[in-house]
Amino acid sequence: MVDVRYDIAFRLYPYERVDAQDAAPRRHPVVIVGGGPVGMAAALDLGKKGTPVLVLDDHEGVGQGSRAICFSKRTLEIADRLGAGQEMVDKGVVWNVGKVFHGDRRVFEFNLQPQPGHRRPAFINLQQPWFEKFLIDEIRAAQNAGAPIEIRGRNAVTGLEQRADYTVLQVDTPDGPYAIEADWLIACDGARSPVRHMMGLSFDGRVFEDNFLIADVKMKADFPTERWFWFEPPFENSGQSALLHKQPDDIWRIDFQLGWDIDRALELEPDRVRSRVDAMLGEGVEYALEWTSIYTFQCRRMEKFRHGRVLFAGDAAHQVSPFGARGANSGIQDADNLSWKLDMVLRGQAPERLLDSYCDERVLAADENILNSTRATDFLTPKSEMSSVFRNAVLELAGTYPFARPLVNSGRLSVPCVYNTTGSDTPDALDGPAETRPGSACVDAPLADGFLLDLLMGEFTLLCINTEMTVTDELCVPLRVVLLDTATDDPSQLLAERYLGNAASAAYLIRPDQHVAARWPQAEPAAIAAALTAATGGDRNG
Repeated sequence: MVDVRYDIAFRLYPYERVDAQDAAPRRHPVVIVGGGPVGMAAALDLGKKGTPVLVLDDHEGVGQGSRAICFSKRTLEIADRLGAGQEMVDKGVVWNVGKVFHGDRRVFEFNLQPQPGHRRPAFINLQQPWFEKFLIDEIRAAQNAGAPIEIRGRNAVTGLEQRADYTVLQVDTPDGPYAIEADWLIACDGARSPVRHMMGLSFDGRVFEDNFLIADVKMKADFPTERWFWFEPPFENSGQSALLHKQPDDIWRIDFQLGWDIDRALELEPDRVRSRVDAMLGEGVEYALEWTSIYTFQCRRMEKFRHGRVLFAGDAAHQVSPFGARGANSGIQDADNLSWKLDMVLRGQAPERLLDSYCDERVLAADENILNSTRATDFLTPKSEMSSVFRNAVLELAGTYPFARPLVNSGRLSVPCVYNTTGSDTPDALDGPAETRPGSACVDAPLADGFLLDLLMGEFTLLCINTEMTVTDELCVPLRVVLLDTATDDPSQLLAERYLGNAASAAYLIRPDQHVAARWPQAEPAAIAAALTAATGGDRNG
């Protein structure tokens, strides 16, 4: 594998063994194992809320190789709330358009964000090391402002013992081992999660019999900033598939489908990789190989993401095939869902059972991602003659007939999960737009001054549109009230379209992760208090 750091000015995590000075293991409120995007996002979110958090990472800096590159609109909105979104967009390659080819024929193209009035694009392409760097930069700024976040590099967790209300960790460092205790442990340590293995927990699902080669090449090229995907590409004799994406700094990501029975060492030889790239780009194109790897499609998850005081997030909890950009994006949404709930539990504002809703909601999201990823994989790699006939017929029809285009599956791209509120104590009381129903992530909208999501920044918020409410009753947690009038605050009328529909007014209870908890035609204090209690894991009748 070719190693690359993309000329990023990395700030290495300090190597520390602080707790080893203590006679007894020191107790920490939250310990996060794993310093990738998910672990760092959780640490930043918790630390900014004032919850002390310690990150243990077995490396000493951000990761190497591009790895994840497609970051979705929802992930960027979460990054905005954490303070790192603008830097990511400024560095990343913005794209909304994708094109699908069958052989040398363009079958169709799609626009992932046809609606106007969103601050963030449907996707940016940004190498994972850059994404991690911007999170770490924001962590450094938060630390300087007093946020209780600590990162220790070259601290590998080698042992784990669960007690009734805490976990004991054995940590190895270059200078020897030490032990610490964690009230709560978040495992963000990747698909091969050592924490999961130490606990003897299963990771079940499908491993697909196919391999894909990643080749990141550095070159000057006139290709547009779009996602290009080929079925049976004309430059490959294998009759399989290929993908082309632009990244920052003149880096291009190319994926080649290889099949199942391959010699990995042979396929990674530079001359063999170059022969594939040359066939795609044509003669005379100058480029340099920056990074190569081979991956296998896998769609798996743990049965539960919570095991007592240990919580799993990101690839440690679930894994999907790369096509669809569902891996890192779903992991960031795990952190987004978990952080506010764990913070409230630690503050005594919510019972521990609130964390069971993290498991319920993110298992639902993982199943949705696995379903979409599995369907894409089955379409990309048909395993029978009949499946191949069906796929090629769909591709042939899609070039002419719009009805066939939704059947073409080159990787359904990541969208946020709508959490299941069926049977909730707070049913949907507003006959409003489906896109902002309870359980959904808030849809952005332009306002006379800024954007809607700017007003929903990490706390419970009551969004009142053409209605009013003053918080006077004793509530279970603090509630921020935002009053908007469509006559003055909504010049584009997109806020009304996305949140009112045909209604004259609405009140939305918004969770700290910007998901809708409940909504009503009017702001009614008793109903809102009950919904707030339910959303924080309490008993509205108690």
